[in-house]
Amino acid sequence: MKGFVKTIAAVIAGATLVSAGAAIAQDRTGWPRALTVGTASQGGTYFVYGNGLAAYIGETFGITASGEVTGGPVQNATLVQMKEHGIGLVTMGPMYDAWNGKSELAPGLPHTDVRALFPMYQTPFQCITMASSGIKAVSDLNGKRVSVGPAGGTPGTYWPRFMATLDVKPRQSNSGASDAASQLQDGLLDAFCFAAGIPISAFSQLAAEAKVVMFGFNDTELPKILDKHPEVSALTIKAGTYSGHDYDQNTVAMWNFATAHKDMPASLAYEITKLVMENNPRMMQIHSAASETLLENVDKNGFLPYHPGAVRYYEEKGITLPAKLKD
Repeated sequence: MKGFVKTIAAVIAGATLVSAGAAIAQDRTGWPRALTVGTASQGGTYFVYGNGLAAYIGETFGITASGEVTGGPVQNATLVQMKEHGIGLVTMGPMYDAWNGKSELAPGLPHTDVRALFPMYQTPFQCITMASSGIKAVSDLNGKRVSVGPAGGTPGTYWPRFMATLDVKPRQSNSGASDAASQLQDGLLDAFCFAAGIPISAFSQLAAEAKVVMFGFNDTELPKILDKHPEVSALTIKAGTYSGHDYDQNTVAMWNFATAHKDMPASLAYEITKLVMENNPRMMQIHSAASETLLENVDKNGFLPYHPGAVRYYEEKGITLPAKLKD
């Protein structure tokens, strides 16, 4: 009997959500029955943010929405371009390469059907080592065993470039955030260099379980990175971001955006953008990195056209977008 009551309650709840979604979106012409959000590896911010976003979209609009583990932004851009995913979370560096046909996954294919929906947060680049290693800077990683995250992801793409700029030559490997954290703790790696919204969940877990050291770029390294890589900007990860770490970490960061194919129905793109932009407390419940998922950060996109549905929403909010960013 209890199971029957629970089932009836679930049906009623589901019907209520569908009804609420229908009230929000009057025009559902062309809406898909299911929508997939491309995230990244487990243990990273994309995984948490993307799965939470999918659940929020699903419960609000009564459609089947789910997050999917991927290799990260490089792969997500291609999955959206090829219409294999409804939404892709991307970092603007890899997205810029893909837009210009320089994606490492699909070289020669300009990803010009991808459109921006909304800003997510900045992705800082950060390394973590065991305190016993004696490693305190990127320049200490010569010859060391270093994971740079999944192949094709933002860290897997850019950490090798940064290290080449600094003439640092580690014994590099690729792995998901959770796997790399475990390998570091087990002594199979000397360092794990990653990029994700802070706090990075895998880093937080390591900091809670072991004595670790985290770092970005020191005073000698940072000017070189900023000079050679205009796609990033300087950022300071404040003391206290991670438990037990009472020091600032100077590093660089890229902005992340949620994207969709240009053929996503304009009404759906509008409703998703509105849902996220007008419910920041709920987004913050998904992940604290959503503290930057705000209207004021719409201008952090300098090249990728916004989806017409998103443009409609931003213009309703009084935001004037540059002509080049309107589809």
